[in-house]
Amino acid sequence: MAEMKIIVQKYGGTSVGTSERIKSVAQRIKKYIDKGYSVVVVVSAMGKTTDTLIALANEISLQPDKRELDMLLSTGEQVTIALLAMALHEIGIDAISYTGSQIKLITDGNFSNAKIESISTEKIMNSLKNNKVVIVAGFQGIDSDENITTLGRGGSDTSAAALAAVLKTRDCEIYTDVDGVFTADPRVVPNTRKLKEISYDEMLELARLGAGVLHSRSVEFSKKYNIRLHVRSSFNYEEGTIVMPREEMMEKFVISGITSKMDESMITIRDIPDRPGIAAKIFDIFGQNKIYVNMIVQSTGKDKLASISITVRKSDFKKAMDLCESINKDFKAGGVQSKEDIAIVSAVGVGMLSAYGVAGKIFSIMSEHGINIEMISTSEIGISCVIDSMYAELAVKALHKEFIGPEQK
Repeated sequence: MAEMKIIVQKYGGTSVGTSERIKSVAQRIKKYIDKGYSVVVVVSAMGKTTDTLIALANEISLQPDKRELDMLLSTGEQVTIALLAMALHEIGIDAISYTGSQIKLITDGNFSNAKIESISTEKIMNSLKNNKVVIVAGFQGIDSDENITTLGRGGSDTSAAALAAVLKTRDCEIYTDVDGVFTADPRVVPNTRKLKEISYDEMLELARLGAGVLHSRSVEFSKKYNIRLHVRSSFNYEEGTIVMPREEMMEKFVISGITSKMDESMITIRDIPDRPGIAAKIFDIFGQNKIYVNMIVQSTGKDKLASISITVRKSDFKKAMDLCESINKDFKAGGVQSKEDIAIVSAVGVGMLSAYGVAGKIFSIMSEHGINIEMISTSEIGISCVIDSMYAELAVKALHKEFIGPEQK
C-alpha cells in the first residue's frame, strides 16, 4: 500500500465531449500507467449533456422536482464512465467504471447542491490492487436513503478533490479546455497571462467571485487535506497552474486575478431596527430557506435604524425577494429595494497582505471611468465592488491594466 503511487485525474465535459476526445483521454491515462501510477479518473458528462438534460426536464416541467432532476442529470456521467472504460480496454488497459452510489459516496439530502459526507475507499482500493484504472462518475452521490444526489454545477471537481483526500494522495489533476488559471478571463482581457501557481486562499476567492476554472468546494477540500491541484488543458501536454499552500509558492503578486461575477442580484432592506439579534434572525431565515448570501453590507443611520444590503444568486432572486418582503413586514422596516443588473468585480491577491493603497487605487480607477460603486466588500486578500453590469467589462480591463498589465509587475 505504501508503495502505491496514486494520482486522481478529473476530465471536464469538453475533454470528453466526443468519442475521439474520450480516446485521447485514454491515451493520456496510458502514459501515467506506463510511468507506474495507479490512476483514479473522475469524469463529467460529455460536452453540453447536462444542459441538454436540464432543457429536456424544463420541457416537461417549469419547476422539475429536485429529486427527479438529480436522477436525470446523474445519467450524463454514467454514459461517460462506461465509454472511457471501453476506450481503455481497446488499448489494452484494464479499467472499471463506478457510479457515485457504487463507491458509496455519501452526501446530505440537499438535492442539486449536496455536500459530501463520506466516501468508502474499499471498492476503489481493491480495483487499484488488481491493476485496474478506476473511473468514477463525478458530480453525484447518494444520501442516507439511497436517493441519487448531485453536487451542483462544477461538482466533478469536488468529487476529484474528495477522492484525493480519502485516498491520501497530494496528486490531483483537473483537466479542462483552458491551459490553467489566468489573471482574468481571456475572453474579456486579451493580454491576460497564465499563473504558474496560486494559493488555496486566492483560488477560493477567485472561484467564489466568478472565476469558473475550479469549483470552490474542490479548493476547500484541497486546502483542508493539503492536496496540490494541477489545473491543465486536456488538449495539450503543457504545464498548467498548481493550486498549493501559500507557504510553498515561489512568487507572490500584489494582485493575482481580476474577476467579474454576473449571476447575482442585489437586495436592500431599509430602516430595520438596529438592535442585537436582528441580523441573526434575518440571516437565519435565509439559511433555513437554503439561500446563499454572498455579500453583506450594513449601514447604520439615525434613530437606531439600519439598512442591510445583500447579493444573492439570480436563481434565488424571486424567493429571496419574497423573504425580504416578509422580513420587512415582520420587523416594520422601511421597504425593500432591488437591482438585478449588477456585476461583482473583484481584485484578489495575497500581496495585499503587505501592500498599501490598493483599495484607494481601485476606487480611483472606478471613478476615472465614471463607474459608481454600490457596495464594497473586503477580505485580507480581496476587494469586491458591486457595480452596474453594463460597466463590468470596462472595469475588469481597467483594473487588469493597472495592476497586472501586459507585462509582469
